[in-house]
Amino acid sequence: MAFTVLPMIFGILGTKCSYPYMVRQAEAMKTYTNKHGLSLIEMLVTIAIIAILAGITIRIVSHIDNQSNEKKLESTFALLDSALGEYFEYWKGFPDPNKSPYLTSSAALYGQLRSTPGTNEYLEGISEKLIQKNPGATDMLQIYDPWGTLLEYRYIPGYTYPKLISAGPDKVFGTVDDIQNK
Repeated sequence: MAFTVLPMIFGILGTKCSYPYMVRQAEAMKTYTNKHGLSLIEMLVTIAIIAILAGITIRIVSHIDNQSNEKKLESTFALLDSALGEYFEYWKGFPDPNKSPYLTSSAALYGQLRSTPGTNEYLEGISEKLIQKNPGATDMLQIYDPWGTLLEYRYIPGYTYPKLISAGPDKVFGTVDDIQNK
């Protein structure tokens, strides 16, 4: 009897709707209302995936940054090597660390290279961020590597060429990641 009355009511109201369609729609709404939001496991899996992607991104950016710093250091070494060559041509020798107590750091080296004719064009090519004043009492300019550590100058008279040494990314001299000019 309900099946015969409903079409008549809908017919009077002028709507086109059938009873079985309304039942299916109501059932569909019930199943939809029971499933809303995310479960705890779904949220944890999403957070884990985001954490893994962030870790990979940080590792890649760090690797690219280190490569960039190594290229910057190679460029600095090339400029300093050229300046040392000009120094050698002018003075017929390299700066001797035994003559200056500060020469093992890059402070006296930079000063001696700067005072030699023909080296200024090479020294001006070095990034300003890598040449800074000594925070100590000497107030001399020093040459740093891209990681913020002073370059070390080593020369033993009688050997062919001086060594410029960077401590590398770990900022500790004498480890595997030290970088040298030659």
